[in-house]
Amino acid sequence: MTRGERIRAAARTLRTPRTASWVAEETETTTKTAQKYLEQLVEDNVLQKIERGGQTLYCVDQLMATYREVAALQREHDREELADTLESMQARIAEWETAYDVESPSELLATLADIDNPDEADSRREIASEWEHLTDRLPVVKAALKEYDWATDRDAILA
Repeated sequence: MTRGERIRAAARTLRTPRTASWVAEETETTTKTAQKYLEQLVEDNVLQKIERGGQTLYCVDQLMATYREVAALQREHDREELADTLESMQARIAEWETAYDVESPSELLATLADIDNPDEADSRREIASEWEHLTDRLPVVKAALKEYDWATDRDAILA
């Protein structure tokens, strides 16, 4: 991998804001080189630049990442697949709410205090983790479905 490829790859994983010097250290490049590529990624709306405490920090632009994710879902799945996925996600969450008599993953985790069986505790932790994941994914799938016609019409015009 080239220096630029290493920096781009590392930058796309920045969930926590980091300095150019941190990225440089992680990618074995100079700070100046890291800054150059990080600034390009800011211009391309891949990263977000934050000024905090006299430092310039970089992290993934979550809004743009979500837009790209919605577009990918629309291009990779038809409307029925998206609708089925949404329905399946909502059904799983409803099953957990009913089965455990809770309304959120955090409420499910709170029930661990009353569980003596380690296997049951592990199962609940796993379900809470999956529930959190589905909760994060629901708005993305909903957006892909809601704007499906607009996106597919636009792609047809560009073809």
